[in-house]
Amino acid sequence: MKKYIYSFALALIAAVGLTSCLNDLDTAPLDDNDLVETEVYKTADGYMGVLAKCYGSLILTGQKGGDGGNGDLEGANEGYSGYVRLMFYLEELNTDEFLMPSSSNGLRKMLNLQWDASNAPVITWTYQRLYMCIAYCDEFLRQCTPEKIQERGLQSELGGKCHEMRAEARFLRAYCYAQLCNLFGGVPYVDENTQVSDLPSQMTRKETFEYAEGELKAILGETTSEDVLGDAGATEYGHVNKAAAWFLLSRMYLNAKTWIDTDRYNDCLTYAKKVIECGKYPLASDYRHIFLADNNTCQEIIWPLVQDGLRAQSSAGTNFYVKAFVNGAMDGLYQTGVETRGWGNVRAKMTLSDKFDAADVAFSLTDTWGNNKNDKRAQFMTALSGQKKETCDDKGAMTSTFTCGYGYIKWRNVTKDDKVCASGTQYTSIDFPVFRSADAYLMAAEAILRGANGTRTEALNYVNEVRERAYMTGKYAKTGVKEGVGADITDSELTLDFLLAERSRELASEITRRTDLIRFGKFTKGNNWDWKNAVFAGADVEDYLQIFPIPEAELTNNSTLQQNPGYPVNKK
Repeated sequence: MKKYIYSFALALIAAVGLTSCLNDLDTAPLDDNDLVETEVYKTADGYMGVLAKCYGSLILTGQKGGDGGNGDLEGANEGYSGYVRLMFYLEELNTDEFLMPSSSNGLRKMLNLQWDASNAPVITWTYQRLYMCIAYCDEFLRQCTPEKIQERGLQSELGGKCHEMRAEARFLRAYCYAQLCNLFGGVPYVDENTQVSDLPSQMTRKETFEYAEGELKAILGETTSEDVLGDAGATEYGHVNKAAAWFLLSRMYLNAKTWIDTDRYNDCLTYAKKVIECGKYPLASDYRHIFLADNNTCQEIIWPLVQDGLRAQSSAGTNFYVKAFVNGAMDGLYQTGVETRGWGNVRAKMTLSDKFDAADVAFSLTDTWGNNKNDKRAQFMTALSGQKKETCDDKGAMTSTFTCGYGYIKWRNVTKDDKVCASGTQYTSIDFPVFRSADAYLMAAEAILRGANGTRTEALNYVNEVRERAYMTGKYAKTGVKEGVGADITDSELTLDFLLAERSRELASEITRRTDLIRFGKFTKGNNWDWKNAVFAGADVEDYLQIFPIPEAELTNNSTLQQNPGYPVNKK
């Protein structure tokens, strides 16, 4: 059984009532009260339980597990409201990668890029989910101080860990603000010093960016702070460390030109190279192993959201990534790890499968892992009866038939030896890789192509390293697996357009695609895909959709908030 970061979270938090009922932007600090202080913070395990809840708010959906009720977000569909599933809707469904025919909870609006501030609940739930995590982190930071630990007689157990635990909570909070900056722009600011009666003021997008950046630099020890993260590779599995902060800064700097109109490509390269050169997170020897039920052994993953089929159950997270991507018929063709429990409501758009050679896309019943492919990342289901690549029926209309559009099967709830894990098939045990080092390689290469102080040879080497692993050639060759042909590209082939396509081949479904397309200027105009703007061939949309609206209910609750340009304001 994998080490489990949420060991105490569900029982402790449910017991003391730190559940969410975020009533719209009810993100002010949770009240200090006797029950919390006496029942939770009197032990070291209690502190670890609340820190686990900070992490767990990005993978769990409620207080009981398994969609058992008492969900985190009031009024939300519990299964839909998990962080990774929500981010799939906001970062993947509206791009050139995946399709869901459902119209519930605003999903058709997301698919068609036709949302506004009131017609897509998944936008509101994402906003609330991020602020919920911030609220938990703020509560932990109020309680985890050297003074309070001393008062509670926990100095011997926690005194030496206090500042590192605080740094982890500050990282999670900074991550949430960075995502809010990405998705919503300028957002309300709350921290551990905000009072319950305070009306949060709205930062600009630049201020939101700079706040997250400042927090990350502080917990890296680059500015004056006692709260410093553990060293890269030196912390317990599932906990963040300096490598995660380097990675997040690199991602923020890569997008800084889009987010705050500032060129930070040199900084992006600096921090990406820190991740690469620390040597603690080498590329996995086999790309396919990153997305399996025993991927807790994969060194490439810098920060996983830990999931376990017995103790972290929900219909979000990687449970969604397996079940939504397969249907029952597929389980008879390869080992899905969920048997016939697949929902079958996600399939690849043509623009995703077309990024690979057709021969690699084809699924073979005699080679279910794709050992004989050149590019092992081309993991699609094409073998269902009557299946076709097009995501429409013969009349050009959208259909819920799973044979319209290929399945995408890189997520499998099995171990490397193709066995169902001990936790069973009802829920998945695949950890979600929020950050992994292959992305750092691609960020470094892109930063150089955009003007950072590196050489094209350096950028080419980064890209070809990722591709050689995907094709399992050179040092990644393995007995019994075809050494792929065509991995390395030449300098003349290394363009920004190639990198955008390569990021899709490498990172499809890993909640970065919308951000990538915006950065490359190809999200709203001049780059169309299945069902964009509600037509099969795709059509351009307005540029204001590059950022999501502040949810309408938040504007109602806080009259000082300003809506993002392009969206109508309907304050009540």
